[in-house]
Amino acid sequence: MLRISRHSPTHSRRTPPRTLAAAAALLCLAFTCAALPHSGAAAAEPRTADDTQPTAPLTPQVPAGVTAGVAVFDRQTGTFTEQLNASATFRSASVAKLLLALDFLWNRSPADIPDADRARLDAMLRSSQDSAANHYWSTYGGPAIADRMITRLGLVDTAPPPAGYEGHWGYTGISARDTVKIYRHLLETAPGDVRDFIMQRLRQSTRCASDSFDQHFGIAAAFNRPWAVKQGWSAFSTKGACGPGSSTSARTQAGSTAPATGAAGVDLSRPALHTTGTVGTGDRSIVAVLTLHADGTPYGKAYTDLGRLTRTLNVPGGTAPTGTWYGTWGSDVAVRNDPALGDNLLTRLPAGVEVLVGCQKRGQAVSVPPYTNDWWAYLPQYGGYVTNIYISHPDNQLPDVPLCPQQQRFRTLPEKE
Repeated sequence: MLRISRHSPTHSRRTPPRTLAAAAALLCLAFTCAALPHSGAAAAEPRTADDTQPTAPLTPQVPAGVTAGVAVFDRQTGTFTEQLNASATFRSASVAKLLLALDFLWNRSPADIPDADRARLDAMLRSSQDSAANHYWSTYGGPAIADRMITRLGLVDTAPPPAGYEGHWGYTGISARDTVKIYRHLLETAPGDVRDFIMQRLRQSTRCASDSFDQHFGIAAAFNRPWAVKQGWSAFSTKGACGPGSSTSARTQAGSTAPATGAAGVDLSRPALHTTGTVGTGDRSIVAVLTLHADGTPYGKAYTDLGRLTRTLNVPGGTAPTGTWYGTWGSDVAVRNDPALGDNLLTRLPAGVEVLVGCQKRGQAVSVPPYTNDWWAYLPQYGGYVTNIYISHPDNQLPDVPLCPQQQRFRTLPEKE
């Protein structure tokens, strides 16, 4: 058994600076480096899912440095179970794509639309494709789409993009309570074929968006299926690394010359990350969590903070997944189909993101000097494994995570990850 501790057992999570520097240099051979583990680690202490799924109404716990608007509506009782700054207006980012789809289908049946539109809507709703949104925005009136949908749905906080930025559909202002209204229209008053067409695609949301950002944050990570989501993100400087392929350029929808604020004081510059959708059998709860983060916040940290906030919400019909939440460190950390290196890459994690660990097992020993470890963590929400080297914990084997069923031993020859 190879057991080279990643941290001194007598100096919890502390590593000598020169050792870290050597590790960083070697790690960069295989990864786009971010931060190595240090005192305090890359994320907070692990928490179990049971600790974060409340059984009674709970004031949303907003992480430090995050501005949030929250609304949770229980369709079974017809009441809100959570409201926090629910009328505050945020730039919508890709949540605006719900309005684009509803506007296009307002007087159309999905059965009658051309194949090209079916393909565009599928990519826009499932994978948040920006080029599809650009097509509908430019073809059907731009800001007039927002104006039409405000009138049709009785939205009170929604506003088109500010003057001078009419081409930016992501600058459409929206609130958490208006987002609930959009979903209520879709579920309760829209024609059945329109409802089924849109909701089916939101239920089939792809983990990797078309711009290679991992979009299964918030609702998609905090609750077991059934759920349906339309997410939004904007103004992150990092690149998307989701999927087995190479990274793509960061989304620049907002543009580098964006004003600090738009109409009604809507912030157009800080990084935005939103999770919206439904949770539970029969789409029982509608959830809208809109967030802004401090300038320069990495995508993985915003992803983690939004997840922590979402897990504190009282969402009737929602069930938390089983496992333990852990922070990770490093960039472009590989999630693999098996606990071994090779041609088995599933995707890569956002740098420093918190992940749910379901179980662990021994596999191929991996060496990222000065660390060597043959334990691997299984991430049920990804359907794959990461080497425990990149889990923010001082021990090779995680103490509170069970062994995976049919635990088997892989070869122990260390190889560099």
